[in-house]
Amino acid sequence: MNQWKNFTKGFVKENAVFILLLGLCPTLAVTSSAENGLGMGLATAFVLVGSNIVVSLIKNFIPDKVRIPAFIVIIASFVTIVELVMQAYSPALFDALGIFIPLIVVNCLVLGRAEGFASKQGLVSSIVDGVGMGLGFTYALFLLGSVREILGSGAWMGMKFIPGDAILIFIMSPGAFLVLGYLIALINKLNKTN
Repeated sequence: MNQWKNFTKGFVKENAVFILLLGLCPTLAVTSSAENGLGMGLATAFVLVGSNIVVSLIKNFIPDKVRIPAFIVIIASFVTIVELVMQAYSPALFDALGIFIPLIVVNCLVLGRAEGFASKQGLVSSIVDGVGMGLGFTYALFLLGSVREILGSGAWMGMKFIPGDAILIFIMSPGAFLVLGYLIALINKLNKTN
């Protein structure tokens, strides 16, 4: 498999948020700011890469009957690492992301990549896939969070640059659906022209 195509598919062709529509619960819930989107995206990327590595290494030792539960235990182990590290070194981000950090365990993107890719591919391909899909997910959350933060508060990454009041709905839940819908439409339009 061409490793460059394997890496880049997570950004455009198979982007989890904009194309496959996977992992939308944390996508819509935590992207009220660019910082939250970046934090959740990087946490998910770490779990994705780590679980892909372990699944790829032990795939031949896991019986078919317990494959999915074994994958969930592997993913949960990496989520626990992320949760403890984030709680220790970035408590503000940990508090902002809240319950959505432990929910990475059941994120369709992570489990889907473990089952659909890492359990069938070699170590290098699994690492490249995990990094590409993880960074593509991070990019999507960061973009969504950036647009919502700019429109909803007139700031970006905490720096205020639009004086006065902004459009509050974009920070609230309906704003997540609006911005995501428009970004999906824009990306679909761009993909059709290419």
